[in-house]
Amino acid sequence: MDKKRIPLEMLLMFSVFVIATCGLIYELVAGALASYLLGDSVKQFSFIIGVYLFSMGVGSYLAKFIKGNLIDKFVEIEILVGIVGGISSVVLFILFNTLAHFESVLYLFVFFTGCLVGVEIPILMNILKDRIGFKDLVSNVFAFDYIGALLASILFPLVLIPKLGIVKTPLFFGLINISIAIFLCFYLKKELSKPFSLRIKSIGAFILLLGLFIFSDKILSYSEEKLYGENVVFTKSSPYQRIVLTRNNREFRLYLNNNLQFSSTDEYRYHEALVHPVMSMSKNIGRVLILGGGDGFAVREVLKYKEVKNITLVDLDGEMTDFFTTNETMRGLNQNSMSSPKLKVINKDAYIWVKESKQKFDVIIIDFPDPSNYSLGKLYSLQFYKELERLTTSDTKVVIQTTSPYFAPKSFWCIEKTVNQIFPFTAAYHTYVPSFGEWGFSMASFEPINNTIYRKIPNLKFYDYNFRQLSYFTKDMKAADVEVNRLDNQILVRYFDEEWGKVQ
Repeated sequence: MDKKRIPLEMLLMFSVFVIATCGLIYELVAGALASYLLGDSVKQFSFIIGVYLFSMGVGSYLAKFIKGNLIDKFVEIEILVGIVGGISSVVLFILFNTLAHFESVLYLFVFFTGCLVGVEIPILMNILKDRIGFKDLVSNVFAFDYIGALLASILFPLVLIPKLGIVKTPLFFGLINISIAIFLCFYLKKELSKPFSLRIKSIGAFILLLGLFIFSDKILSYSEEKLYGENVVFTKSSPYQRIVLTRNNREFRLYLNNNLQFSSTDEYRYHEALVHPVMSMSKNIGRVLILGGGDGFAVREVLKYKEVKNITLVDLDGEMTDFFTTNETMRGLNQNSMSSPKLKVINKDAYIWVKESKQKFDVIIIDFPDPSNYSLGKLYSLQFYKELERLTTSDTKVVIQTTSPYFAPKSFWCIEKTVNQIFPFTAAYHTYVPSFGEWGFSMASFEPINNTIYRKIPNLKFYDYNFRQLSYFTKDMKAADVEVNRLDNQILVRYFDEEWGKVQ
């Protein structure tokens, strides 16, 4: 018995480490998946963390009712955790487009996984209580638990999501859970009351998850084609978002976290409206800054002006800019703009980059995704525009995409009002983009925007330099009083969630 005691203790302590790592990974996967499919990442992560911690508490409470051979029970629970946590993404992706109450299933997975993880630690402590002193037992268990959680939180955004993706990651850790169970079945066979049955269960579960892991790309392609209703031709999970490109007989469509970003049939209407009014009405256009716009379409339009000397593009996601730089089809759509010698691409958080930059620009084009969560909402805040002011001269003009004045008038006018706190002269305008409906923009400056045209580009598909026509708003696109969007209130995100929630 003495010869076995140390290896058993070490093995079970290692199991604590694995439990903590795998458990947190399942929790992070659920949060990431919810934000991909449902939006509003802060709310989704907050709810999932709360449900997960609560369910762990429930599991810990229920552990005291578990009787019999505790090592048997631990192995069985380890198998269950591996199966439930491992298949979570596969099942949720498949069910997303078919279930009316998808969120209920999502939280059921989170709750069940949390309960099982919560049961494991008390069982392990009961197994070890006669082998290790109470003081050492508690400190060792919690030390291994917290170390495992730290490892998971580091690996998840930096390695797992970029390399394995949202479906393979939980399957991989499910296989780790079940591998521990298989090892215990053989290593502790004399201490188990039913070793043969547990071996069959654990090996069967391992084969199931391994099969799903091998075919996970096909499963994900199937579920995404059902979700988007189109041929999925490219997918990539970056540390920041899920990038999906689809194709049908008419067009390519790009989705980020399930939100449509452009359709190749009408993106020119959006990008011409975004770029050409500000470029034509600015006195100087030699130095251009583009924030967001990693697809290169805004760059394509800016490059039509020979006076442009250099363009700086700041986009958070390197996977996005690389895709639009190297993919042959996307290079055709953006006319290889991302490889222009005039362009410098910087992959960094725009808020941080603007805060640190000391450069000055003649034109600033802001093409961020809609403010659907708080990490994006900060890029539409009063504090951000204060930082942006440092990069301007008295002649600089700024243009910002400001979501839909028809579907989200509060959001639209909130952005306009916030910008106007820093830039004394603003001009709101909008245009119709068939894939999105009415879409809005705001031009801002330190001098009156008097519609003077300094230069024109011939043969544009859409924009005819009649800016006044785009500046007219009907009654149904005007909003009552709105607040300024500040970092400490993020009212814009609440407006956006409320308004677009009614549309979906």
